[in-house]
Amino acid sequence: MTIDHAPPSSPSESDISGISEHESPLPSPSLPSPGLQPVVPASTRRARVPRWLRRTTGPLLLLALWQVLSGTGALPADVLASPGRIAQVGWDLVGDGSLPSAMGTSLRRVALGLLLGTVTGTGLALLSGLFRIGEDLVDAPVQMLRTVPFVGLIPLFIIWFGIGETPKIAIITLGVTFPLYLNVYAGIRGVDIQLIEAGESLGLSRWGLVRHVVLPGALPGALTGLRYSLGISWLALVFAEQVNADSGIGFLMVQARDFLRTDVIVVCLIVYAFLGLLADFIVRSLERLLLQWRPTFTGR
Repeated sequence: MTIDHAPPSSPSESDISGISEHESPLPSPSLPSPGLQPVVPASTRRARVPRWLRRTTGPLLLLALWQVLSGTGALPADVLASPGRIAQVGWDLVGDGSLPSAMGTSLRRVALGLLLGTVTGTGLALLSGLFRIGEDLVDAPVQMLRTVPFVGLIPLFIIWFGIGETPKIAIITLGVTFPLYLNVYAGIRGVDIQLIEAGESLGLSRWGLVRHVVLPGALPGALTGLRYSLGISWLALVFAEQVNADSGIGFLMVQARDFLRTDVIVVCLIVYAFLGLLADFIVRSLERLLLQWRPTFTGR
């Protein structure tokens, strides 16, 4: 017994002609209306503006407000000089050589204090983090000393070392030591135990574990501590250079304070800020260079 399959009936011309344009079963491509523009997402619109321009908009608006307040007299010059006046004073200080000389002296003090503090803090952290007896001997005294405000030790340093360069460098060294110690110590003790076990299974000696596992694992913490230490070093420099100083940026600020020169004081503060930003940029560049193996630093 056979079953006849009838061919599917095709629509007649009358059926096709009877289908209106609005009843067409096939979707027609939507064409943009001449009077309408395509909607662009907000994220795309923001992406068209360079990031550096967006980041500088806030400071530029604040600077413009500052200039307007100074120009209208709402902000008297004896309270805070105008941006134009500060720019002129800064140019004059650069022209007569006083500001470059002061910057050189301050940078030398910070560099020496940072070097001594880095060696001291890192050495104590390695001793305390890698050896149990080192932790017993070192960690408790360091934790006690770090709770003492280092600024409060300035009179004692003056009695011990006099009024020369030594107490200034000592106060910077002390301010740098503790952040580095804490972060390097935490980095060493925070290394994943599974990595250590994997190194032992590969036959690494104790020194090999320290060199290839522990120290690379503690490097992110060390760089974080270095960033903190740089910020504290400039803070310590501000205090150190205002105590019996005869040169440096702090010395210029003390002189300006005696003569009520707010413009010179603001110039010195701006120099401090830019030097701090430059130092932080250098450390961030080191992070990108030394921590390329970390996923968070890949492709930056």
